[in-house]
Amino acid sequence: MNDAAVAADEIHFDVHGAVGMIRLDRPKALNALTLGMIRAMAARLTEWAADPAISAVLVTGAGDRAFCAGGDLRSLFAARAADPGLFPRFFREEYTLNAQIQAFPKPYVALIDGITMGGGVGISAHGSHRVATDRTLFAMPETGIGMFPDVGGGYVLPRLPGQIGMYLALTGARLKAADCVYTGLATHHIPHDRTAALVAELSTLDPAEDAAAAVNHVLDAHHVNPGSAPLSSRRALIDRCFAFDTAEAIMAALERERDPLAAEILAELARKSPTALAVTVRQIRLGAHLVFREVMAMEYRMARRMMAGHDFFEGVRALLVDKDQRPVWRPARLEEVSIADVDAVFAPLGDDELVLPPRR
Repeated sequence: MNDAAVAADEIHFDVHGAVGMIRLDRPKALNALTLGMIRAMAARLTEWAADPAISAVLVTGAGDRAFCAGGDLRSLFAARAADPGLFPRFFREEYTLNAQIQAFPKPYVALIDGITMGGGVGISAHGSHRVATDRTLFAMPETGIGMFPDVGGGYVLPRLPGQIGMYLALTGARLKAADCVYTGLATHHIPHDRTAALVAELSTLDPAEDAAAAVNHVLDAHHVNPGSAPLSSRRALIDRCFAFDTAEAIMAALERERDPLAAEILAELARKSPTALAVTVRQIRLGAHLVFREVMAMEYRMARRMMAGHDFFEGVRALLVDKDQRPVWRPARLEEVSIADVDAVFAPLGDDELVLPPRR
């Protein structure tokens, strides 16, 4: 079955009033993205960007568990022997879609109602409006599968308050609505039981109105204070310990702390790929000084290099395929990851660089 045929069952498009609606429809797979879904979404966003009858876009996920849990890495893993180029194509087109969303000229509202991880972050965090609910569970857990927080994580995370971005990138910590609003990852919080009313009201937007002002008005009217953010009580320790430029220095800072939270974080970091930790620190520090398109080009280089190594496929196997939860990292210790190893992940790809379409 070709990508277009698969996408017809996995993603749906509709127009209500002046709003283009996108619904990810793989609830049993937590709406994980396939290449067909990515291609279909990119094509429809291109169409709607040029359509004067469309004032805004709303993206939702089907089912009651997830907005989008990421890319469908299990299926990609299963198909990679028969099609070795599938992973590179997937990342190239996924990152291009992320850049398209970031540059989208109209309000782009992502209703992150449920699990939002990995690739789900890529199709939400770069939009103009991100709506969390009481069911939101947000994370970038890639270091646990031998990867780095990609899909533009190298742009979003360094721009969060203090060192929260580095903390999230390395630990894969899971956030609920209050933390999402506190960090700016979400622009609004709306209880799940009010989301239907929100969607209905957005559907009444007048194409003649100022779209950004109209969307802001609707979302502001439905916004509910999510309460205190658990991250705020951890902020001082996070800012102290995650302010360093190497994973070794960060872990050493955590070891000096007497707060039991530091020991919990160290235990979590000990489960991650040492290579992924070292690479991610470099990514977050570099990404703070790059524009979005430069970050996406950097992350494509990184993804290609990580796919050529051991830990990524071992992490996918252990956590997503066999689910034995026992990845064997190579190297196994952080001190065995050399500066040269990290440098190699960021090396140019020559003719295989990610070249994004020009912005319109």
